[in-house]
Amino acid sequence: MALNAGNLLGEEQNREGSEFAELIRTYIREGKISPLLFSENAMKDAIAKQGKYKFLIDGFPRKLDQAHKFEEVVCQSALVLFFDCTEGVMLKRLIKCSESSDREGDNIESIGKRFRTFKEASYPVIEYFRRQGKVADVDATVTIDAVYAHVK
Repeated sequence: MALNAGNLLGEEQNREGSEFAELIRTYIREGKISPLLFSENAMKDAIAKQGKYKFLIDGFPRKLDQAHKFEEVVCQSALVLFFDCTEGVMLKRLIKCSESSDREGDNIESIGKRFRTFKEASYPVIEYFRRQGKVADVDATVTIDAVYAHVK
């Protein structure tokens, strides 16, 4: 089962009567990471709805406090996939995606902020799990077919 943190935020942002909608919009526009309490609750609720014990979670945790709290409250992480990619390749892909997306965060200014946020807040999460021997690196600069061929 796969869960996507961005999709969960989007669902909450678009939910009629959401008290978090404007906050989520602002965080996306500014390239910031959503508050711990909201992210933790969204993940916990999504997992509880599935009633399963194995998950692939995309885009979470993004900060060390989220990683610690998730492992304390929800479960221990078994493995972290780190899709290693240059900013140039990511920028090209994100700009291409923005052509068919109406997401607020898919613009050059927000993308730049997201890159900075990743370096400052998210990369330490990768290093935290790397020290535990839980990181599998994936070269994400190549095509999808090349990645798939590598993991067969």
